[in-house]
Amino acid sequence: MTSERDETSHISKVIFFSLLIDLFGFTVILPLFPSILQFYKVNDKGTLYLSMESAVMSFRTLIGIPETEDVNSVLFGGMIGSLFSFLQFVNSPLFGAASDVYGRKPMILTSLIGSSVAYVFWACSDSFLLFLIARTIAGISEANVSISTAVIADLKSDKARSKGMAAIGVAFSIAFVFGPLIGAGFAKMLSGSSNFFVAPALFSLSLTVIDIVYVAGYMPETLKRSSRATSVTSSYREISYLINPVSLFQFSAVTSTIDSPKRGSSLRQLGSIYFMYLFIFSGLEFTLTFLTHNRFNFTQIDQGKMFAVLGLTMALVQGGYIRRRMAGKEKRLALNGMLLLIPGFIIVGFATNVATVYLGLILFAFAAASVVPCLSSLAATHGLESEKGRVMGIVRSLGALARATGPICASASYWLFGSRFTYVLGGLLLIVPLLCLRTLQVTTVEKEEKKE
Repeated sequence: MTSERDETSHISKVIFFSLLIDLFGFTVILPLFPSILQFYKVNDKGTLYLSMESAVMSFRTLIGIPETEDVNSVLFGGMIGSLFSFLQFVNSPLFGAASDVYGRKPMILTSLIGSSVAYVFWACSDSFLLFLIARTIAGISEANVSISTAVIADLKSDKARSKGMAAIGVAFSIAFVFGPLIGAGFAKMLSGSSNFFVAPALFSLSLTVIDIVYVAGYMPETLKRSSRATSVTSSYREISYLINPVSLFQFSAVTSTIDSPKRGSSLRQLGSIYFMYLFIFSGLEFTLTFLTHNRFNFTQIDQGKMFAVLGLTMALVQGGYIRRRMAGKEKRLALNGMLLLIPGFIIVGFATNVATVYLGLILFAFAAASVVPCLSSLAATHGLESEKGRVMGIVRSLGALARATGPICASASYWLFGSRFTYVLGGLLLIVPLLCLRTLQVTTVEKEEKKE
């Protein structure tokens, strides 16, 4: 028993540090986007940048967004971010299914190798086309998060799974606090340099190489050969299950949902809740930069500090509260997070001073720290042992689809109807996933076996 507990603890620690290293490299680019876009606006060797800028400006004009440099930068960055999220939507279930066949460790290494290739392209991107190719490769390759959640889902103990999911959330929070700060440091140090993006790209590449060595040397394989699926896809129909949005919402690729209607209904309802919550959350999170800039004249440094406070609060909540209390209480904690987010949205929407904004952001941070880890932990209890990768890949894919579409809809509402309307509407819309979660009856293989 002690040996099994030690192994479980070792796996959780390896996943935590692996994701932390990877996400540090991943988040370095975030504060560099304005400088990168400005660089290609002046130096692009082709017409791709101008064509995409024209598309963004058409969207801006359509919904009445005022033309300022900061707003244009956010919109353009959001467009590239939506492309990245869409690629995550496509690749997560495919990588998850592949990990059910070939094992978790080989697919995490494959994902990291793909990310390292993306950073090489970024370091060489003297044209906007090469930069977009780098982001496309990164979007296609960045699947280690969904596979890492499958690794945690492989753990036998409910308590270990809950703590593991919380640890993944802590890794995200820490990385999203300090990674952008490192990127901002690069931006300040290399401002005015014609190839300022090379150093941060090589920094991210170095971290990814370190992560590859770390995973290869220290991560054990958690999926036994006897428990693996026989093939990723055995027919055209199965392939469509992994890329068709309707099939993903139905979890059609998870065969155990077909064998048990109750189990399938539970998982489908959970997937819909996950999508609805992230659609609303990611949309309003995206518009925070608009609100603080227009209402309080926040600079990029002010907004960086705001997101740093948000990330630090999330890390403290996840590491000090959620990780300790989540086991067996995932549904209740997720409900509490959504309940707190409703007044959080409304407070931010009506805020007339910075202190009130930060008050709303504390509630915002609590929800961000609790809802996704808790819903992920609930999803990890579904599916047979040979299907955990598919389940977690599909859940991650639905989240990516929400992050690709939510910001577009929220920014349109923000500029067409105003910030107060949009934030109040977001709070009211949260009632839908909240009520769905309240009625959720979690039915898993283990629970059905106990009844029998």
